[in-house]
Amino acid sequence: MFHNARRTAAVAVTAVIGSPLALAAPAPALADVERQRDFRVAEARVDFSVEKEDGRFKVEVDIDEALQGTRWRVTLRHDGERFLQTVRTADDDGDVEIDRSRRDTRGGDRFTVTVKKIAGPGKSRTLRMR
Repeated sequence: MFHNARRTAAVAVTAVIGSPLALAAPAPALADVERQRDFRVAEARVDFSVEKEDGRFKVEVDIDEALQGTRWRVTLRHDGERFLQTVRTADDDGDVEIDRSRRDTRGGDRFTVTVKKIAGPGKSRTLRMR
């Protein structure tokens, strides 16, 4: 009888001590997922990233090291559907920044960016999210 009481007390102590520790550890299934591609177009460096957070996608395109005043056409597609086409001018630091948000759709998601220097070369890159 005394042995069972000791075992019950040990289980209760383990449950009380272990519960907060179990809650403190982040669940891997709920972790934010981010994909990134870096590439060059003409003289510029392009950082293309997509991050899934709270059921939405945060899509970012950063063009760095471009010549000041150069113009860039940026097109973004989500599963083949164009959701942004714009022409931006590089600022005094040679930067162009674009941030957009998209809702999550059923199944896998595919994001494609096309960056083209006006009167110059262009490139496309694709990121797949699950």
